[in-house]
Amino acid sequence: MSGADARLFAPAVARNRDAILAVLRDVLPGSGLVLEVASGSGEHCAHLAAALPGLTFQPTDPSPEARVSCDAWCAGMPNVRPALALDAAAPGWPVDRADAVLCINMVHIAPWSAALGLLRGAARVLPAGGPLVLYGPWIRPGVETAPSNLDFDASLRARNPEWGLRRLEDLRAAAGDDFEAPAVTEMPANNVTLVLRRA
Repeated sequence: MSGADARLFAPAVARNRDAILAVLRDVLPGSGLVLEVASGSGEHCAHLAAALPGLTFQPTDPSPEARVSCDAWCAGMPNVRPALALDAAAPGWPVDRADAVLCINMVHIAPWSAALGLLRGAARVLPAGGPLVLYGPWIRPGVETAPSNLDFDASLRARNPEWGLRRLEDLRAAAGDDFEAPAVTEMPANNVTLVLRRA
């Protein structure tokens, strides 16, 4: 960040944004509100909103610096609302309904309570059939975890013992009857996109 430019930069965004967009074109509705949880820098939101003008995007993040960055990246975009403060683990969210919920690269760099809160919150705001879309690295039953992901998991846990790659079966168990079983799409760099539709 330099001078008056409040934009933050996440190098991974340029590598994964088009792959994420390709999945979202198939799973998001043609119109309505997309609630993005943990928007981070706001680069994904700006890219997706530009490519999907029929949708309105609501970025959120618990970090004030991230929210300022989101607003800077999305300045002047008619289909992006100002970023809101939202803690996924909190019982109350500042948005009470959405047609889709999107969360990119949060679950492994947050306590498990954030993932549980994300499921609860998405179940509250989504209509039946509405998608909760998660992107990131996961440990999946019957699928060998890439060595790079194992190293990443170890580094995350060294930084914070509450962080780390999550097991897909734990997510399914936590989702309970609120969501259908996740549809899994393989993504570059040993990541996946999960789509859980509201039951």
